[in-house]
Amino acid sequence: MSNSPAVPVAARSRRNKVPDPTASFWIIKVLATTVGETAADLLSDTVGLGLPLTTLIMAVALVVFLVLQFRARTYRPVLYWVTVVLISIVGTCVTDNLTDGLGVPLVVSTAVFGIALLAVFVVWYRVEGTLSIHSIDMVRRESFYWLAILFTFALGTAAGDLIAEQTGLGYFPALLLFAGAIAVTAAAWAVGRRGPVVCFWIAYILTRPLGASTGDLLSSPVQDGGLGVGTITTSIVFLVVIVAIISWLVVRMRRDDTARPQPAV
Repeated sequence: MSNSPAVPVAARSRRNKVPDPTASFWIIKVLATTVGETAADLLSDTVGLGLPLTTLIMAVALVVFLVLQFRARTYRPVLYWVTVVLISIVGTCVTDNLTDGLGVPLVVSTAVFGIALLAVFVVWYRVEGTLSIHSIDMVRRESFYWLAILFTFALGTAAGDLIAEQTGLGYFPALLLFAGAIAVTAAAWAVGRRGPVVCFWIAYILTRPLGASTGDLLSSPVQDGGLGVGTITTSIVFLVVIVAIISWLVVRMRRDDTARPQPAV
């Protein structure tokens, strides 16, 4: 889902601070959102840190990696995706704190995060004239980008829990619902080739509740509508797959750099 001119992917990505929305991007994104859901529960409940301490630790880690991400001059897969995983966990913790700690209804938090995300998009567009992710090469643009990402994760967590749990739909039907919505969005982009930026952000938002529903389905006990795999196994398996794909991306980027003709001295 891209509206950028026909520029080689390798060349464009080297100037940009964030990856192009290729197949590997979407695969890692869904995996990262699932890990965000299960890892938050793992640290808070299984490890016993508790939700407030888990939120604090993950927020500090996120700030550290965001600083490193902003200091980087090019897209660095490991740095970028670690930041995404951390922001996924923090987004989950924020929603869980509001719901479980403060008793805020999911419908309210979903609406608030939706309005906040819309406000970010409006301000971003008014300032930059576009919401495209193909020119995230300035601090201001990257600030808008990561703020939008944070709200998409918080919104997706709240909306996913709202639809899967409070409506009584269940984790698997909710997963199918969000997967179907993403498929419709992708089809609208592929057939019409219009509104690629809008389609990208719709799909990005929907992958969060998709990942959250996947994580809940796998990790929740059977009596609660899950498959009983557990948060430990689910988190480890998904993290291993994420690491494998990122390692492949790093190797491929290094190979492309080596193969690229060097300028004459």
